[in-house]
Amino acid sequence: MSEYLVQVETAAVNGSGAGANPRGIRNTSGIGSVAGGTNGLAPAWSHVVDLESACANVNSEPDTSSGYLLNTKTRGKLKQVQKAANLQFIWDNGAQPLNSYRALVSNVMPSNLTKGSSSGICSSMLFGSNWPSSVIGTFGAVEILLDEVTQAANGLNRLVMNAFMDHGVRRAADFASIDDLLAG
Repeated sequence: MSEYLVQVETAAVNGSGAGANPRGIRNTSGIGSVAGGTNGLAPAWSHVVDLESACANVNSEPDTSSGYLLNTKTRGKLKQVQKAANLQFIWDNGAQPLNSYRALVSNVMPSNLTKGSSSGICSSMLFGSNWPSSVIGTFGAVEILLDEVTQAANGLNRLVMNAFMDHGVRRAADFASIDDLLAG
C-alpha cells in the first residue's frame, strides 16, 4: 500500500497530464516560476523568499496552510547555507523551519533535472500559499486482486492493485516552483 501512496504523491506533484496521467502541480500551467541561473544555482535565501513572493504577487497571500515541498538534498543544502554573512542558516529546526512556514521533505521532488550545462543534477522546490487548492480525486475503491496464475510455475502468487484517481489545482496562482537548484 505504501508504494501506491508514493505513486499518488508522485502523480500529484510531477504528473505530466498526458494520456491517462494526472497533471501534477509542477506541470500545471500558470503556477509561479523562480529561476536560479542559466546553469542552475546553489539554493539561496532569495530563492526561498521569491517562491513565497511569486504567490503573494498574484494575490495568493500565504496563510496557515502555506508551506514548502522539497527533497532531502535541498534540505541538506539549506542546512549548510546562511541567509547572509554571519546570519543563521536558511533551514531552521522546528515546526516551521523554512521562512517561518511548514516544510515537507519528500524524494518525489525531483533531484535529477537539467538546466543549461547542469545535466541531471538540479532539484525542484515548491511553495504553496494554499495547499488545499491541490485536490486528489479518487473514483471507486482501491481494488486488490489475487493472481494465482501468472507466477504459478514459480510457486508464487501475485497481487494486482487497481486504483483510479486524478489530480488538479483549483487555482494555479496558489503555487510557485523553482526547478534548477544545485543541491548536490
